[in-house]
Amino acid sequence: MDMADQSKAPVSVLIPTRNEERLLPACLASVAWADQVVVFDSLSTDATLDIARAAGATVVQREFDSFAAHKNWALDNIGFHHRWVLLLDADERVTDSLANEIRAVVAAGDGPAGYYIGRKLVFCGRWIRHGGVWPDYNMRLVQRGRAQYEDRLVHEHMILTGPAGYLKNPLLHDDDKGLERYMERHNHYTSLEAVEVLRDALGLSGRRLGGDLGVRGPQRRRALKTFAHRHLPCRALFYFLYMYVLKAGFLDGRIGLRYCLVKTFFEYLVDLKVRELRQPGSPMRRRYGKHLE
Repeated sequence: MDMADQSKAPVSVLIPTRNEERLLPACLASVAWADQVVVFDSLSTDATLDIARAAGATVVQREFDSFAAHKNWALDNIGFHHRWVLLLDADERVTDSLANEIRAVVAAGDGPAGYYIGRKLVFCGRWIRHGGVWPDYNMRLVQRGRAQYEDRLVHEHMILTGPAGYLKNPLLHDDDKGLERYMERHNHYTSLEAVEVLRDALGLSGRRLGGDLGVRGPQRRRALKTFAHRHLPCRALFYFLYMYVLKAGFLDGRIGLRYCLVKTFFEYLVDLKVRELRQPGSPMRRRYGKHLE
């Protein structure tokens, strides 16, 4: 390490990508303080690799299979230089305050095996502060070898070996690809979520992050989601009322209403797709049936 690198934090950053030329430059700029940045690419066909290399990032390529398996492969096989690994999506940014907080916790040595980091979600150019979205804690800063993603096709969370902490400063999560791309992507996500709902119902799920109402973050969300799928009729309607009324999504104004309606539509799609998956010979069953065997 030369003199110019000594000010960098002993953190390895992992950024999974697939055709992220629009978002990657800002993401990379936000982690310039980290000593090692690895762009873990799923065979991009745009300028993603050129952008990554120009920024000094290490590029590792692998064909994508599933979100959890793909990232677990990276955690197991990439030669990270440091004890601490920060996982970051291309549509996320590390703020200066969060970078300083990460510097402090990795310098402290002893402590939790990993840290949850909140995310500030930007939808249609506005920060969504209500509706149960903020702060959207996800396990993102982990000690190497002490975290793996659960066996899930989508909306996967980490299972940590050891205690967890919570950082005070959030990530900025801003897709900025437009509503059309947002809807296309989440149409696919709802299909995978429907598969996971049915896998749970059939007792086919593997190692999972448990649900726990007493733990803030993904475990609380998982507990609520599991209860809703198993016990609530008209689940999508309850979901809208939960977000817009109980969690005060209305306080975000027109954008808040739009976001709650879009999210409710996705939840309704999940329910419809679960029904189709239960039908032998249906298009959904033919496409995703291998995950239900």
